[in-house]
Amino acid sequence: MTQADRDRLVTLKKAKKKVIKQREAAEELGVSVRHIKRLLRRLKEKGDRAVIHGLRGVASKRRIAREVQQEAMEILSREEYEGFGPTLASEYLKKRHEIEASRETVRKWMIEAKLWRAGRRKIEALHVWRPRRSRFGEMVQWDTSEHAWLATGPKLYLIAMIDDATSRVSARFVERDSTEANLGMLEMWLKRYGRPQSFYTDKASLFRTTEKRRRDEPGVEKDAVELPPTQIGRALRELNITWIGAHSPQAKGRIERFFQTAQDRLVKGMQAEGVKTLERANRYLEQEFLVWWEQTRTVKPARSDDAHRPLEQGHDLLAILSHVETRQVKNDYTLDFERRLYVIERTDICSGLRGSAVRVEKRRDGSLAIRFRDRYLHYRECERSQPAKPAPPIRPARSRSGPNASGKSDWMKGFRTRGGPSLEKALAISNATS
Repeated sequence: MTQADRDRLVTLKKAKKKVIKQREAAEELGVSVRHIKRLLRRLKEKGDRAVIHGLRGVASKRRIAREVQQEAMEILSREEYEGFGPTLASEYLKKRHEIEASRETVRKWMIEAKLWRAGRRKIEALHVWRPRRSRFGEMVQWDTSEHAWLATGPKLYLIAMIDDATSRVSARFVERDSTEANLGMLEMWLKRYGRPQSFYTDKASLFRTTEKRRRDEPGVEKDAVELPPTQIGRALRELNITWIGAHSPQAKGRIERFFQTAQDRLVKGMQAEGVKTLERANRYLEQEFLVWWEQTRTVKPARSDDAHRPLEQGHDLLAILSHVETRQVKNDYTLDFERRLYVIERTDICSGLRGSAVRVEKRRDGSLAIRFRDRYLHYRECERSQPAKPAPPIRPARSRSGPNASGKSDWMKGFRTRGGPSLEKALAISNATS
């Protein structure tokens, strides 16, 4: 009997003893006078149990059969579902095994089967959330997550972009977190949606060039020197897209929370499907996880108009999203790039080319393009001329002076066979001279 039941019982006993009227008891309990009379008759028949509901302790007719519960727990005990939480487990039971049960029901089953440990929810520190941008394409957060995405297989990185207003995501797995891979991700977003107003990233070396200084160098507090942009920074400038650098991981919390969800649901989903290669991981990401994210995690923006700008005719993505460097044309119309020598074809030689700077574009498909002003030049690779090695100088023979100038001295010849004084004579000579 609960405390509420005890309080109701006290009121009914007062009405039974006529301490209060039945109308007053009905007002106190919030029921009708007819129900009070019904409760008083039940109190006379059953005693204090009259205030307890008749269905208390009786199993619900809508309760899932015990056999279904045992089957579900046997399924979740398999190795492929190791580490699944109640929410993800309930979804997989419905999708793959046609066992429909709510998240709370599966949680109770898993606690009973000791597959899940119930714990208190931690009280997080109060954080003032930054409001979302109002339009799709105003700001897109961009980052890479390094994680053990596959239980067995190659090490992968997940590059993702998430719109701040709608939480719409584009992502793919790569083997290296390189400039080339990130430029490919940028191309995917540009072709799918257009040019956003800004990208919000961390201050990694892929996005910003930082000045190198020694820690003990004097004058550390001096103003920062503006350095040339990175390849990604240059591409964003040519596309007229603003780059915003985050001062902390918490500042770009939307992409961080996406990675937190992916490191749980995506990893377990690929584990259940037996994904072990890069190709299958990207296929599962596109066909399963991102579809689920689009259906359940995206929101409608405050304003319906799209802030993306279309790609203009002058935006050559093949040229913009490449590795670009500047080289100077020599007097013989050649230039060096990556330890190779290239010569400009005679048909493209024009006034002002010799000694000028040209733009060299190393495309992501491995091809090379050389542009001077507004047109591309034809070129060919040529062999470097190997300078002839001079013959070593002939040194004249060293001249000697004296009687043995023509050869080696022979003053030691026959030294050991020459006769010498006896020991007594040598001592006598030594004593005489000392």
